[in-house]
Order: sequence, then C-alpha cells, then structure tokens
Amino acid sequence: MPVSHDPVNFRYSIVIPVYNSEQVVGTTIDRVVETFTEAGLDFELICVNDGSPDDSWRVISERAETTPGVVALDLMKNYGQHYANLAGLIEATGDYVITMDDDLQNPPDQVLLLIDKAVSGGHEVVFGQFEQKQAAGPRRIGSLLIGRVNRRIFGQPPGLVVSNFRILQREVVDRIVASRTAYPYITGQALMLSRDRANVQVRHDPRPVGKSNYNLTRIVRLVLTILFSYSSWPLRAAAALGFAVSGLSFLFGGFLVVRALVAETTVPGWTSIMVLLSLFAGVIIALLSMIGEYVVRTLNTVSNEASFHVLRRVGR
Repeated sequence: MPVSHDPVNFRYSIVIPVYNSEQVVGTTIDRVVETFTEAGLDFELICVNDGSPDDSWRVISERAETTPGVVALDLMKNYGQHYANLAGLIEATGDYVITMDDDLQNPPDQVLLLIDKAVSGGHEVVFGQFEQKQAAGPRRIGSLLIGRVNRRIFGQPPGLVVSNFRILQREVVDRIVASRTAYPYITGQALMLSRDRANVQVRHDPRPVGKSNYNLTRIVRLVLTILFSYSSWPLRAAAALGFAVSGLSFLFGGFLVVRALVAETTVPGWTSIMVLLSLFAGVIIALLSMIGEYVVRTLNTVSNEASFHVLRRVGR
C-alpha cells in the first residue's frame, strides 16, 4: 500500500451484513453515502443480505440500482454475520475495508475516526472502542466471554478492545480471504493475521427500531465455533480429563487389590459396578464426541464446497 497520511488518496470499501433490518438499513445506506460524499472520499458500499426473512433484500437491491457505488449481495440462506462479512470482504476492492452493523448503532459519521486513525498511524487494523456501549445484559456478558476467548486463542493484547466496527488494511483482508476457512471468525482472523492493531474511541448509539438479533444461543454457538475451529484447547481439556479419570481408576483398582490381600473381601455390589462402568463409559463417549467434532470440522475445511453461496448481485 502506498505510504500516505492523506485519507483522500485511498479507496474505501464499507461492508454491512444485513439481517431483518428493512426498517433501518435504507437510512443506514443513505447516511454512509452522505458521509463519504461530503468527505470527498472514494468508496463503495457492499450490503450483504444474510437470508433475511423480511424485505431487507428489496431495500438494499433498490438502493444498489439507484445509488452509485452501492452493491447488494443476496446469500442463499442465513449463514451468520461472519459469513456475510466474509462475502463482503471477497467482493471488496478498496485499499481499506470497513465493517459495520446495519442498525445505525455504529453511526456512519464515526467511520471517519476509524479512517483517520488507520491512515495517520499506518495501523493494519483499527477497532472502534465504544465510549458507552448501548447493549442489553446478555450481549454484554457475551462480549466479555468472547473477549476472554480472544485473548487466550488469538493473542488479543490486554489493552486492546475489539468490536465488529473496524477498519482493515488491504493486506489483512487478502490474508483473511486467502485462509479459506469453513468457519470464518473475522475478529479472530484479523487479530491472527495482523501485527499493528489499535483502538479509537467512537460513539455507540441506541438502536432506533427493533432489537438485536444476537441472543444467548448465538453467542454460545459463536464461542463453540471459535473453540473448535481455532483451538485445540477442548481436545486437550478432554484428554486431561480422560487421564485424570484413568489415574483415579488405577488408584481405586490398586486399593481393591491391597484390600483383598490384607482383609476379608465381600462380593462387590451391583450398584458400585454400574456406577464405575457408567463413569468410564461416559468419559470415553465424551472423548470420542470431542474427537468427532474435530474430524467433522476438518473435513468441512478441506472440502471444496463453498461455505456460503451468493444467489443474486446488484450494483456496480
């Protein structure tokens, strides 16, 4: 990328995953276009409909037909936010790529703060750090949990705060796209595939209409995806549990042998036998299930089948 500290010298791609936001996504698009036009920046806006059951596709496709620089992609089904972001990253052509939400909680005018920080500081990745996050309790707890996972697995620095409101240099985007994982997690990949990251404080507005599509189930699913797709920690934890149970069983067996040699023995009871068999069988099944999960994900990763499918494309 050319060395320059003037934002006007670069092209920007804004990627917005869209899901169930027909009432607000049109306004989001209009405000993004207005922000970049007034700033005199060269840009493209890529909206990716992630299988929305409402009329979100109609709204973004109409904007793509009538507004220069707007592109609309329609995914075959609801794959999830990170798949939609990946589809947008593949489509993007800018020197910098910005990802943001579709619900105006990431105010479009705050994008200029991300751009200024990335361009002036030469940072590979800049995450928006919200001055005061407008989110419900479960979402806050989920963010804390995912933050711990990010620090352990992706080496997130202690002082760095991550979010989905971020700007990535072209080189980082190319590395993410080239990784071709079947289970994309853009935040973690951005951390893994970059060296110079930074934060900039941005505003986080309340959602004007509707409610967040993230719930506890989605958060748990994301955590499991991160653990099984990017870490061997679950397998090592299961192996440690297996070794611990095996050690205890050997000790218990040794105790029974010693007792049989030095004292009178009684016929073991049915209950104790069944309890031990159930315990050991349960551990074995847990270990096999853990290994099976890794095998399935490995097969999905090395297969040639695409992890998502784009049905329609409008714009440019």
